[in-house]
Amino acid sequence: MIHRALSESNDDLEHIDHEVNAVLFPWFSILVGIFVYYLISRYVHGVPYTAVMFFVGAMMGYSSNNSGNAIVESIRMWLDIDGEVIILAFLPGLLFLDSYNTNVYLFRQAFSQLLMFAFPMVLAGTSLTALVAYYILPYGWSFDLCMTFGSILAATDPVAVAVLLNELGAPSRLKIHISGESLLNDGSAVVFYHIFSLRFFHELGVDSFGENVGWLRGFVLFFRLSLGGACIGLLFGIGLVTLLFNFNRRLSQEENVIQVTSTITTAYLSFFISEIICHCSGIIAVVFCGLVTKAFGETLINDSHLTHDFWHITEHLLNSILFTLGGAVWITRVYSSSTEGHENHFSGMDWIYLLLLFGLVVSIRFILFFVFFPITSRMGIGQSWREAVFMSYSGLRGAVGIALALLLSAEVFKQTESESVTEETRNKYREFADTCVGLVGGVSFLTLVINGPTSGPLLRKLGLVTPTETRKMVVAQYIERMKLNTLVELLSLLSEKRFEDIDFGVVREHVSPLRNVTEDDLSAAVE
Repeated sequence: MIHRALSESNDDLEHIDHEVNAVLFPWFSILVGIFVYYLISRYVHGVPYTAVMFFVGAMMGYSSNNSGNAIVESIRMWLDIDGEVIILAFLPGLLFLDSYNTNVYLFRQAFSQLLMFAFPMVLAGTSLTALVAYYILPYGWSFDLCMTFGSILAATDPVAVAVLLNELGAPSRLKIHISGESLLNDGSAVVFYHIFSLRFFHELGVDSFGENVGWLRGFVLFFRLSLGGACIGLLFGIGLVTLLFNFNRRLSQEENVIQVTSTITTAYLSFFISEIICHCSGIIAVVFCGLVTKAFGETLINDSHLTHDFWHITEHLLNSILFTLGGAVWITRVYSSSTEGHENHFSGMDWIYLLLLFGLVVSIRFILFFVFFPITSRMGIGQSWREAVFMSYSGLRGAVGIALALLLSAEVFKQTESESVTEETRNKYREFADTCVGLVGGVSFLTLVINGPTSGPLLRKLGLVTPTETRKMVVAQYIERMKLNTLVELLSLLSEKRFEDIDFGVVREHVSPLRNVTEDDLSAAVE
């Protein structure tokens, strides 16, 4: 009896040891991300960081086929993570910063355009993508699954493009169109995903799972998800502004930290309460919470640098883990069978269909923007055809789409374990889910590695970042002033006895503003 008790105790300890390995995957991903960022920032600047992390995740997922160390064990544990946990853990932190960084004045001015981008155009794009999946792709999907698939691919990710726009000095109108469209686009895509996935899940025949949503019920769900999420976000935003107002001791470092803690707490709670408790759109709730905070709470933040730095760190950590996880799950669906219950459903022809789908998805976005262009160009703050071309091309797919695809797959695998589902139905729908994840992940990766790096040259080709004469004069005067101030500081240092033996030529070689210094510049600095 004592021996059996000791044996059971050892088994429990071994089980605990294996569970502890789950902590390793996210931190290992971030460690790899540090080296990835160094290589990108020094040698291949044009390649998006998230695309490389997706590829790294794919390599990690492929390695999980091998038996081995704690890292491999940790990867396997994360491959079967619940889809809803992915949504709840990653999306609030990624969306709040994007909404908080939005120019509220321009967002308000362009709101009618952004609504056009986000709802009619997303629904039209979802429908066109569904028609492609239904009539062109050879998988035999039901139309409800095709609409669900279309809604997943409708969500865009502006992270890589937003960085590019800031670096090149793109016009503010283009920036607000891209960032604002993406924020509302993500919300509307998730709303349509919820509606169409209910119809798809109903096909499985599992009790209390899914719903045969009709037209009237669909409209009710749409307004409940979207308007309900917006109202919840407004309430949480007002609550957060109230907290920021009361923690107003600017010289207290502790209160500065509490303010930052309040922002992330509110972001995650607003998402959870809207999505899980009230069954509304968590994404729209977080977006409106962030916008309200930016509009009324920005001046109440004691240490804006601390807040921005914290949220940028949070965004970097979440993007690193999510894209690595997305790549790992993607490769296990399209290539290997390392996770229990998953089989390899991606064949050679599927890669051809993936490339075809990528081309059609990009083409659909071009069609939508130019069909709606006569309307959007006359609304809000207007839009030029050049901006429409760039927005059509720069619609990258990323975090939200990958998270939704993983959620769909996890739900299908979980619910098909029911005894009421036949073996044939179970295998068929699991194959559908795996193929869906494979295609969504592939399209996301292709947009990141093709559209992302080439967006910069396209932006210049379209003349959207051509500097004006005034801008050139300002930059030239700034450089001249910087050179003069550097010289003044250098001469002040050289007058000190400790620097009397310094070779000016060596200093000029290592300080770029001094490399083209003339005698006139030296005379001006002396005077």
